[in-house]
Amino acid sequence: MSRMNWKSDKPSPKYQQIIDFIKEKIANGEWPIGSKIPSQRQLAKIFEVNRSTVITALEELMADGLLEGKMGKGTVVINNTWTLLATTPPPDWSKHVRSGLHKPSQTRVQEINEAESNVNLIHLSKGELSPEMFPLDTMKKIMRDVSESMEAFGYEEPKGYLPLRVELSHYLKTIGIQASPSSVLIVSGALQALQLISVGLLQRESTILLERPSYLYSLHVFQSAGMKLSGLSIDQKGLVPQAISKAKTQRGKAIVYTNPCFHNPTGILMTENRRQEVLEICRKEQLPLIEDDIYRELWIDTPPPPPLKTMDKNGHVLYVGSLSKTLSPGLRIGWIVGPDPVIERLSDIKMQTDYGSSSLSQRVAAQWLKSGHYQEHLEMVREQLKIRRNLVIEALEKNLKGLATWEEPKGGFFIWLKIKPTLSMKSLYTKALSCGILLNPGNIYAQESDRYLRLSYAYASLTDLKNSIYQLGQIIKELVKTN
Repeated sequence: MSRMNWKSDKPSPKYQQIIDFIKEKIANGEWPIGSKIPSQRQLAKIFEVNRSTVITALEELMADGLLEGKMGKGTVVINNTWTLLATTPPPDWSKHVRSGLHKPSQTRVQEINEAESNVNLIHLSKGELSPEMFPLDTMKKIMRDVSESMEAFGYEEPKGYLPLRVELSHYLKTIGIQASPSSVLIVSGALQALQLISVGLLQRESTILLERPSYLYSLHVFQSAGMKLSGLSIDQKGLVPQAISKAKTQRGKAIVYTNPCFHNPTGILMTENRRQEVLEICRKEQLPLIEDDIYRELWIDTPPPPPLKTMDKNGHVLYVGSLSKTLSPGLRIGWIVGPDPVIERLSDIKMQTDYGSSSLSQRVAAQWLKSGHYQEHLEMVREQLKIRRNLVIEALEKNLKGLATWEEPKGGFFIWLKIKPTLSMKSLYTKALSCGILLNPGNIYAQESDRYLRLSYAYASLTDLKNSIYQLGQIIKELVKTN
């Protein structure tokens, strides 16, 4: 259930307000038959009452035949006003929800996604740039320029707005990738790129070989298309090449996915030698490879090694990039670079899916690249990320030394923090949230990463970053004492 705010001007007792609220949700069809209502604890928090008041309200609704407590499921809607009068019951939407092809996110991931809209929290979870780094004045100028030259526009051609693909072709050359506009497909962010690949190129029951941990374990992009994820070892140099051959012999049809620059969630940067080794094994094993390079431009100290795609002479690599991490997730602009037949196939699937990304966003993105403002913006972002990273590393040294271990990232957004004492990570997450700090626990990226946290230094303000790291140290110490 979504987070709800409830205000009532009625002078009625609190328990009656709860009854009216639930009846309204059921009557409006927002809570259909079969759906689980919020827990007693959640309702008590929403209405600022003790649980006994909530129980009184629920008992009355159960007596009216609207709700029922089910073992292991909580309290569930079993009727609405009409079904109590009708002989033919309405459809049970909960069955349809459960039977949909796309698998739901993990419960904890859903909770985090919901909490990320709460502006009162300190977001150590968010994988995006702070609003403080949003280039508002430049964005306004570019949008004015676009609007002044705008003519009527409709659906773009299947591969996307040609001037944007031309600008991307020029940009890609600056990082060593030779790609004509015909081999570039515009997508609505990197996630859509992966979805298109999953349904357009891969057979059901294929295996996706990828780093473990990986942010893809927190999603169900490939699993919902009938594929399996198989984790590969990762060390401080990146994906371990030998693990690819071993997994390939065991798994049959497979494709390799890697996030080589400032890996999410570990922040690891794959070395140049390791990139060569990974690509060589993929050639040898005839394994196609997806290179998710959305963090490449967020380097802090020195530029990263060239993309794997620059070494690809046989069309093994599909290269995925995006403006979501570097400029604005709101533009919803990303791209796939690959062999022309593959791009043709994926562009056809995209047209069947949404008839193309926003024409306006594509024009704005093209102007960012053409004007040179994008490179200027990246220089500012790198400077700010360096300040933020250094501040957080200093705060960790001061407040978590002896309590956790970490590596200083060379770019990107994340620090992969390993908690040394044995304690309940669920308690740590919950306690931090009660203190106004939203964390991403490591086990959403791999079950064996239960003792880890992914900390983002990109979003929260400098003051909030400093204060939240101090609070995190205090929370860990408190949990250690009570353990």
